[in-house]
Amino acid sequence: MGRGAVLWAAAPPGERGYERFPYLLQALADLGLVAPYRSSRTWAFFDSAYRSRVDLEYFAARWRRAGISALHVAAWHFYEADAEQDQFVRRLIEACHHEGILVYAWLELPHVSEKFWSEHPEWREKTGLLQDAQLDWRKLMNLTNRDCFRAVAAGVGQLVDRFDWDGVNLAELYFESLEGIDNPARFTPMNDDVRRLFRERSGFDPLELFRLRTDGASRRLFLDFRRSLVQKMQSEWIEELERVRQRKPDLDLVLTHVDDQFDTRMHDAIGADTAKVLPLLEKHRFTFLVEDPATVWDLGPERYAAIAGRYRALTSREGQLGIDINVVERYQDVYPTKQQTGIELFQLVHAAAVSFARVAIYFEASLLPADLALLPAAASNVRGVDKSGDGIRVDTARGVGVAWHGAATVDGQPWPAWDGETVWIPAGVHTVGPGQANGPRLLRLNGEIQGARASGRAEIEVTYESASRAIAVLDRPVRSLRVDGVPGLVRLAGPNTVLLPRGRHLVTMATD
Repeated sequence: MGRGAVLWAAAPPGERGYERFPYLLQALADLGLVAPYRSSRTWAFFDSAYRSRVDLEYFAARWRRAGISALHVAAWHFYEADAEQDQFVRRLIEACHHEGILVYAWLELPHVSEKFWSEHPEWREKTGLLQDAQLDWRKLMNLTNRDCFRAVAAGVGQLVDRFDWDGVNLAELYFESLEGIDNPARFTPMNDDVRRLFRERSGFDPLELFRLRTDGASRRLFLDFRRSLVQKMQSEWIEELERVRQRKPDLDLVLTHVDDQFDTRMHDAIGADTAKVLPLLEKHRFTFLVEDPATVWDLGPERYAAIAGRYRALTSREGQLGIDINVVERYQDVYPTKQQTGIELFQLVHAAAVSFARVAIYFEASLLPADLALLPAAASNVRGVDKSGDGIRVDTARGVGVAWHGAATVDGQPWPAWDGETVWIPAGVHTVGPGQANGPRLLRLNGEIQGARASGRAEIEVTYESASRAIAVLDRPVRSLRVDGVPGLVRLAGPNTVLLPRGRHLVTMATD
């Protein structure tokens, strides 16, 4: 008919909507379907081992188009200073900042670095067989030892100071292994310091748990003691990074933690105890990122609502909860794809975005190119939409981009946050209608827009909130700015890209 296209399938798509045709939405997009909404709030993990010789500017632009707002970079590769490696990180951060993407240092303590492991055999963690704890790719260090802790803390401080990070992610900060105490070859911590502390408290060496003392009561004593060590270690490292934040006040903090509420076996397997960690949200500002447990992947996207419900019951800080989706090849027999892709991936991302304030994906290199264009739509959380005159009325749980060509008004007022194809609106119920271009435009903002208006032909005012510093990209250069009415320093990350302070602020930017 010249006004669209029809895609006809001779068979139903499957019980969950993707079993037979996982790429049905991509086929519709090829026929001209335009997703009506897009989110730019997704986080993604990044390991340079998979991207060591790529065009970073090209990839940063691709990540931005996929709705990725922050990259969590495997920082153990860069723990020690190295001229070539350091230059790579600086180029990566510059490319991401230019596109409006934040960059976090992703740490995997007690793994520190290959070199640290090699140079400090005296501080290596031990398994239940008293072997060095080199488990899978992680080489674990004994952070209970005070000399080791001080050395690692100093190294982490230098790592954070050496680069222009926007945040730090403390990931998987607990003990091994998933098989628990029944496998002494992988069970930690069994270093001399932990054994001495436990012996002083309980009167026996925990090594006896693998020999003659195998009763349940003795095991329970050590497993509970081990959980208390994890709690102390997590609290200690958050305090350490708070000290770093005193000299870098815009630094955001994240704690990535495997789920132990939906899969309670994690309590004894690795010492995880969310109920003891979440109260720290009352004292410290950080995001608690729940790692999606592989043991419940078979339950489908519905699991995210159930997981979220259990965590909301433990804290009032719902806005600081996030979920980490593992997009990797699955060990289960699955159909039709070995890893999550197409409609299955979009269902997972959307269910997660509805249930949690933040969604992260492990990892960016595992996302298939065919999925990138529709990922921002899947990550949006729009609750309803209605026609309203010559515009639309949108109800959204969080800030979202609305597909819209040209200038727009929001709630009847001229609105400067648009890029020509998308109008960026705050959370809540808002009406988007046609408008006229007038003055500078905010093309995108890495932060929660709460209000925006053009203040004259050369000024723009934006109210925003961000757990880290925010990045604003305009359509023209910024020559001066005021933060909450006070003149501030213009920090550029590109010709039209400005770095803004962490927190909730009203910023006025004067443009050329």
